[in-house]
Amino acid sequence: MKKIGFIGVGVMGAPMVQNLMKAGYELTVYSRTKAKCEAVLQAGAAWAETPAACAAGQDAVLTMVGYPQDVQQVYFGENGIFESVEKGMLLIDLTTTSPRLAKRIYKHAQEAGAQALDAPVSGGDVGAQKGTLAIMAGGDEDAFARAKPLLEAMGSNVVYEGPAGSGQHTKMANQIAIAGAVSGVCEALAYGRAQGLDLDRMLATIGSGAAGSWQMSGNGPKMLAGDFAPGFYIKHFIKDMKIAEEEAESAGLELGILSDVLMMYEELEEQGMGDLGTQALLKYYEPEDGE
Repeated sequence: MKKIGFIGVGVMGAPMVQNLMKAGYELTVYSRTKAKCEAVLQAGAAWAETPAACAAGQDAVLTMVGYPQDVQQVYFGENGIFESVEKGMLLIDLTTTSPRLAKRIYKHAQEAGAQALDAPVSGGDVGAQKGTLAIMAGGDEDAFARAKPLLEAMGSNVVYEGPAGSGQHTKMANQIAIAGAVSGVCEALAYGRAQGLDLDRMLATIGSGAAGSWQMSGNGPKMLAGDFAPGFYIKHFIKDMKIAEEEAESAGLELGILSDVLMMYEELEEQGMGDLGTQALLKYYEPEDGE
């Protein structure tokens, strides 16, 4: 398997494409904005004008787009992937999207004699750049075995989770856990500030103990520095949390922390902060006068 189509060359997709090329794969790419692809095109990737053209003649097609409606469009829309699917082709959706949509893609791939995996990722732009993403895959186990070398070119923790949709469900669990963790860091900083603590010292102290987490060590220092550049956009996390909330409700679960954190982020988005990184949740806890 050498010829790869990759659709969605953005903050995450671009470094993933670079890592695949470094691993020796031949890449053809498509993105709605060609300018975002300039770096990978200069590195040797070929350009396709449509998702269908990007998929044509490939051994595997990978997608890394923004929202479920984007996944729907690139697979099923006019000039979409399924117009070019061939027997034996491997389709891998790396987007965090609806488990139900993942199952629909899986079914259509089967009917076309192809295979499909839902394989959402975690680790943000840094993980994408370093090739250390966590990748959680759902689908047939033999399809996962075929895909594993590809996935290992982009991630260091590549795990088969179960049947179609299982990758997306695992990612929902991941996002639910992050919602609690990132809000916990913000609340610890808000408390420390109110008590007059040296916040850098406090964060270093509690981060080395039982309270430690990636959100604390990775995003905590960014919060203190006022660095809210997106490694992962607020608007995309809102999308993920809404999917998780819908799936939880369909399973008869009420996840209070998830709902509360979703509400906080939605309030920030309403204030025009949707393009900031998820660490900007700290702004929800800042005094209105900025003091």
